Amino acid sequence: MSDSCIFCKIASGEIPARRLYEDDLVLAFEDLSPQAPTHLLVIPRRHLASLLDAKADDEALLGRLHLVAARLARERGHDHGGFRVVTNTLGDAGQSVFHLHVHVLGGRRFAWPPG
Repeated sequence: MSDSCIFCKIASGEIPARRLYEDDLVLAFEDLSPQAPTHLLVIPRRHLASLLDAKADDEALLGRLHLVAARLARERGHDHGGFRVVTNTLGDAGQSVFHLHVHVLGGRRFAWPPG
């Protein structure tokens, strides 16, 4: 855990969030500044600043992030129209909180390319 990381503080319960899913590896909650009708964040409980910090022994964790993302999208009915899962890595890609996380976005049509 990083003392200054807002997502670590959410994971520890120090900062409240609307929690949607949690297990021993990951936590999912609603984004406070949604960019779509559904905008959720799935984070590892353990602090990893970005995807670049993941190692070979993090394969199960990385898989869990995506499986939970799919589960939550399905629960919200996005398994028919579609949804987007995004991981921004470092500043030029738009990462603003340096704790690995995936965005789950759905409920509207998305354009390509993004950004």
